[in-house]
Amino acid sequence: MTQGEKAHAFRALHEGEPFVIPNPWDAGSARVLAALGFEALASTSSGFAYTLGRLDGGATLEEVVEHVAALDRATDLPVSVDLENGYGASAESAAHAITRVAAAGAVGGSIEDYDPADGLYEAAHAVERVAAAAEAARALDFPFTLTARAENHIRGNPDLGDTISRLQAFEAAGADVLYAPGLLTTDEIRAVCDAVTKPVNVLAFGNLSLGEIAGAGAQRVSVGGSLTWVAVNAFADAARAIRADGDFSSFGPGPPLREWFA
Repeated sequence: MTQGEKAHAFRALHEGEPFVIPNPWDAGSARVLAALGFEALASTSSGFAYTLGRLDGGATLEEVVEHVAALDRATDLPVSVDLENGYGASAESAAHAITRVAAAGAVGGSIEDYDPADGLYEAAHAVERVAAAAEAARALDFPFTLTARAENHIRGNPDLGDTISRLQAFEAAGADVLYAPGLLTTDEIRAVCDAVTKPVNVLAFGNLSLGEIAGAGAQRVSVGGSLTWVAVNAFADAARAIRADGDFSSFGPGPPLREWFA
């Protein structure tokens, strides 16, 4: 598939039935998810940072661009990118991040309103950044899907009213998808979905099923770094058993990689 075809396929997913967009952390996990039947992929900033031996937020834009190219080469699925805050506080940084990952093969990406050094951006500045990212996306020769994130609920400010106000402003500024990670109840999800007209992405935490999330109005469900941590925890548990007791009983047959990677 060409990048344009991937872009149109990704946009069409937001107009059909609610769907899950899982988050691979490397090319291998991307290929497994494609083989299992998912229709699009989203990168995870925390999962990718883990592959570099760093905490979330520790990857540079240059490293993310290389990661995006690897994910795009791994499968024919559309790839959307977690761009954190755009790797800079300015509106120009947000726009530049969109342009860079689009050149690497991405057909979507998210910009958030939080700076690790300074906390949540003032609302007006957050909107300015989304508008700049939207302008950069519209300048491309394919329909890049821009997701705007309101980080309140995972940054110590669970103010649903402010979250909704920000998402409404991001929608007006040109975002194609709206996302407030940290919504934990169907009432919160429904309040957000009822307040905007663009598709809403919800981060799954394990307490709600896809049916419950979609029933509250969400169009897209992502998992963030959770699949990464499932894999890492299993690895660490097996390694602890080896180190503590010389116990290799967790070993079993390898996965069907020849089938998955065919």
